[in-house]
Amino acid sequence: MLASNYNGSLYVGVTSNLVGRIAQHRNGTYDGHTRRYAITRLVCFEVADTMEIAIAREKQLKRYRRYWKRNLIERENPLWNDLAVGLGLEPLKA
Repeated sequence: MLASNYNGSLYVGVTSNLVGRIAQHRNGTYDGHTRRYAITRLVCFEVADTMEIAIAREKQLKRYRRYWKRNLIERENPLWNDLAVGLGLEPLKA
C-alpha cells in the first residue's frame, strides 16, 4: 500500500517487482491517481506465495473501508514511515 503522506491518499496494488514498481511511482512513469496525488510512500506491504493469491488479496484490500486500511498500516507502521528505504531505495525528499 502506498500513501502520499501520513494519513494521506492511498493506493493499493499488486506487483511481482516491488522495488521497481515503487521506483516507477516515484518517477511519475504512469499518469493517474498515484501521479496526481503524489502517492510515493510505501507504508505497508505483504508477500504472497503466488500471483493468484496476491491478486485476491489486492481485491480484498480495495474493498476495505479507509479506516480498515489505516488500521492495517498502523499495526505494523504506526508513523507511516517509508518502508521502501529498508528495501534499498533512497529516502523521499521532504
